[in-house]
Amino acid sequence: MFGQCASVAVTDAIKLVLFDMDNVLCDYDRATRVAYLAQLAGTSSEAVHNAIWDSGFELLGDSGALEAADYLRGFGERIGYPLSLDEWVEARRRSMQANRAMLDIAGSLRRTVDIAVLTNNTTLVADHIDTLLPELRPLFGSRIYTSAQFKTAKPDPHCYRLCLSELGVRPQSVLFVDDLAANVAGARDAGLFAHRHTSVATFRQALSEYGVPLD
Repeated sequence: MFGQCASVAVTDAIKLVLFDMDNVLCDYDRATRVAYLAQLAGTSSEAVHNAIWDSGFELLGDSGALEAADYLRGFGERIGYPLSLDEWVEARRRSMQANRAMLDIAGSLRRTVDIAVLTNNTTLVADHIDTLLPELRPLFGSRIYTSAQFKTAKPDPHCYRLCLSELGVRPQSVLFVDDLAANVAGARDAGLFAHRHTSVATFRQALSEYGVPLD
């Protein structure tokens, strides 16, 4: 079911569960974000989506090709509006809703294994996570990483390896959880165990298969 042998040897027991953020720890509705930005800019949602996502601009932020200030300035230029940092944060905040069930599981896991977050996003997300999703900090502390800080993005295997180097853990002792098949495949290429998230029930089952206790 999980596309990977879930029988983990004792010497490679899972020591860290590494979570994606959007559509794993929170429900992310890009359409809500785009609509808010379009309203600010006095344009259409389609125009904003084309300017930022369809153009590949957002990937420049996710991969760290643009520093935060350049990303924010370029974002505004592309939608034809002098977007402030507060407005960018508010647009992102409105699109995110905490997944309480997954956060509860993370809270249980941290009693027996380490937990961390690796999300494809600009560094602005990590810098303002306490506004965007305040539920994360009490659970994950400082272990909330965006791809941009590693100058690459999932599913590039290098992104995972740099994150694990920062955390000081071996890939063979990590279970990665992401909703996107490509990112799960990238994690496996980097040597991690990985589970594609589709529901709380299947995630619980995956934890059991990988021998990760919830209590």
